[in-house]
Amino acid sequence: MEKRTKKKSGLWRRLKLMKRRAFRPNGIGTKTARIAHIVNPLSYIKLLDGYIIRKFIGTYIYSIILIISISIVFDVNENLAKFTTYHAPLRAIVFDYYANFVPYFANLFSPLFVFIAVIFFTSKLAGNSEIIAMLACGMSFKRLLRPYMISAALISVLNFYLGAYIIPQGTIVRHNFESQYKSSKKNTSASNVQLQVDKGTIAYISHYDDKHKTGYGFSLDKFENKKLVSHMTANVIKYDTISDSRYHWKVLNYKIRTLKGMREHITSGIETDTMIMMEPMDLVFSKGQQETFTSPELKHYISKQKDRGSSNVVQYEVEYHKRIASSFASFILTIIGLSLSSRKRKGGMGLYLGIGMALSFSYILLQTVCATFAINANTPPMLAAWIPNIMYTFIAYYCYKKAPN
Repeated sequence: MEKRTKKKSGLWRRLKLMKRRAFRPNGIGTKTARIAHIVNPLSYIKLLDGYIIRKFIGTYIYSIILIISISIVFDVNENLAKFTTYHAPLRAIVFDYYANFVPYFANLFSPLFVFIAVIFFTSKLAGNSEIIAMLACGMSFKRLLRPYMISAALISVLNFYLGAYIIPQGTIVRHNFESQYKSSKKNTSASNVQLQVDKGTIAYISHYDDKHKTGYGFSLDKFENKKLVSHMTANVIKYDTISDSRYHWKVLNYKIRTLKGMREHITSGIETDTMIMMEPMDLVFSKGQQETFTSPELKHYISKQKDRGSSNVVQYEVEYHKRIASSFASFILTIIGLSLSSRKRKGGMGLYLGIGMALSFSYILLQTVCATFAINANTPPMLAAWIPNIMYTFIAYYCYKKAPN
């Protein structure tokens, strides 16, 4: 028995010694554990953080469901007569219109929903003296802000992804439904269209019909060193929608005049295929068209139109920068909401809730005003999109300094 005890005790000592060596301050096991702790994002989320994040996200989703449900009721009441008049099928109303109506407006008013969520559940925590207990235990307001910022980051990333890639595709379906069943007719024609399709190449179309992808009274002029070298005219030009390549057009009843010094060569024909660096969407502009482009498509379209010398790209630039700037609104309004609602007050949260709602509504209003100024008053689009964030960052900083610690 004594020998066995000695053997066991010796084995136990060796195992204990190995364990100590593996987790020395300079050991490999300790370094690996430290790296894993730094890399793993869940290691920064404690029990209290998870509690606040669940409350934040849950209240955010609840507020979206509540307000959007009310919006749907009012929208159905307003458009029911139009749906009946134009015989809109129920499947199209549900899946083409409202299935895209809900994400669009939820993403549009997401900063408001974030603020409502923060005010609602934080004031409840403050009313139950939970925030007082947190601060009394030595937790700083900065530490309390961490789970709020994590939640705001999750919402911000989701909103940007939806607004930049998913919602524009649904907006196309919703606009098509509105043009067919709500008498909100899209612009399907254009007159006297002139644009630069390539360097030194100017295209002109007297009238263009987007329904049939056909233009009338077409001309194409090519310049070299500010001198005309080629002039092409055609009665009809049609965009080839079934072609595998882009920019493929069919020209009918055409005539080409090629100028070489004092000589002129004329070529004519009934029909020919040609590549012209323009598409139907470059010819017809409709209201809200910028909302149907994803962010990469917007960037490409803006660059292409600027290369052509077009000045009708301001609203597209505003939309592109607004999608980025709006995603940061979640952080700003979260700080304001937490700073206003974290203090327990004797008279309740009515006054501060009203102040916060006024701030969030004024933020959305300022976004609209700045976008209008950018389009009509030649304000730089990027500056116009970021002005609300810049102004409300100072308000958030002031509220943060006045918050309880």
